[in-house]
Amino acid sequence: MRLTVLQAGIVAVAFYGFALPAYAYLDPGTGSMVVSAIVGLVATVGLALKTYWYKLRNFFKHAEGEEPDPEDTESESQ
Repeated sequence: MRLTVLQAGIVAVAFYGFALPAYAYLDPGTGSMVVSAIVGLVATVGLALKTYWYKLRNFFKHAEGEEPDPEDTESESQ
């Protein structure tokens, strides 16, 4: 086990030591842009899942003969 950690360390040093320059500049705003894009993506997926979950739930309530929740019908009309 100790030998594999040593080998991994040598490989890591070799990768960092022989890396070619990227000739790119990432300003501090790039990190916040990436974070806001990820947050937006998570919010979009969450809202889509919530919307289709209520539609699916109402579909099965209609199939069983129950009355749908008034909250669910309001969200569909918007």
